[in-house]
Amino acid sequence: MSTLRTDAIVDLAGNGKPDLSNGVQIGGVAVTSTAAELNILDGVTSTAAELNILDGVTSTAAELNILDGVTSTAAELNILDGVTATAAEINLIDGGTARGTTAVADGDGFLTNDGGTMRMTKVETLATYMGTKVGGGARVFVASSGVVSGVASIVFTQFDSSKFDYYVFTMLSVIPATNEATLFCQTSTDGGTNFATDSGNYRHSGNTHSIGMNVIDTAIGSSSGQDGVFGDFSLFEPETSGKQTRGLSNCMAIHSASTHRVASTDVSCASSRASAEDNNAVRFIMSAGNIGSGEIVMFGIANA
Repeated sequence: MSTLRTDAIVDLAGNGKPDLSNGVQIGGVAVTSTAAELNILDGVTSTAAELNILDGVTSTAAELNILDGVTSTAAELNILDGVTATAAEINLIDGGTARGTTAVADGDGFLTNDGGTMRMTKVETLATYMGTKVGGGARVFVASSGVVSGVASIVFTQFDSSKFDYYVFTMLSVIPATNEATLFCQTSTDGGTNFATDSGNYRHSGNTHSIGMNVIDTAIGSSSGQDGVFGDFSLFEPETSGKQTRGLSNCMAIHSASTHRVASTDVSCASSRASAEDNNAVRFIMSAGNIGSGEIVMFGIANA
C-alpha cells in the first residue's frame, strides 16, 4: 500500500507548513469549487473540444431543461431545417373547427395526400378531376359570360368532345341594345378565329335561311319592363365529323313584368348548319346592334 509523502507538500509559508490561508490555488488562481462540485467531474470523459461547445451558450437552465426527455433523433429535428411557416399557418392543420369565408378562385391551391406524399395542387386540377367523375348525362358547368353590358357578341370556345356529348347554353335575361332584334348562334371551325356569318350557312324550319341558328324566333323588346330571353339552347354534334351541327331552342321572351311570349307555338325552335362541319366554338349575336345586357351560361352534358 502506498503512503502519502509529507515531503511532497510544498512549504509555501517557509515555516515547514503549507500556506492555506488563501485557499487552494492553481497557477496563482484560487480554486473556489467545493469538493462536491469537483466530484461532479469524476468519470467525465468529454474532450476539451466537446466541452468548448458550451462556450458562449447563453441559454438559461429552464431553456435547456426543455430538452429534458426529448427523444427525437437528429434526423427528426432536422426536418425543421428550412421551415418558414408561421405558428398560425402550422396551426391550420391542427384539426380546428373554425372555417373561413375566403372566396376560392383560379390559381388557389389545396393540400392533398398523393399516395403518402403531401402536395399543394391548384383548384383547376381538382375541377378537371371532378368533371371526369360526373356520371353520363349529367349537366356540368363549363363557363359563363358573366353579366355583360353593351357587347357585340358572347363567345364560347370551351368545347371538349372527350368529356361531353352535347352542350346547353342557358339564357338569363338576354336583352338587345336595339329594340325588336332577334338572337342567333353562329358556329366556328377554327376555335373562334372565324365564324360562319352568311345566310346560306344555316337552315331553319321550312328551309329558311338566316345568319345563324335561331335561339328565339321572335323579336326581343328592350323597353322598360321587357326582361329579355330566358331558356335553354342545345347544340348537338358540333364536333362530330361528317355531321351537321344542330340546334334546338326552348326559350321565351319576356315582354312585360306580367306577361310573356314564347319562342313559337310549340315552345321550341329547331335549326341546323347547312353542311357537315366539325365546329369547336360558337358566338351569340343580335340581328341588329349589340347585346345590351344579360348572361349566358355554358353547360356540357357529360358522356359515359
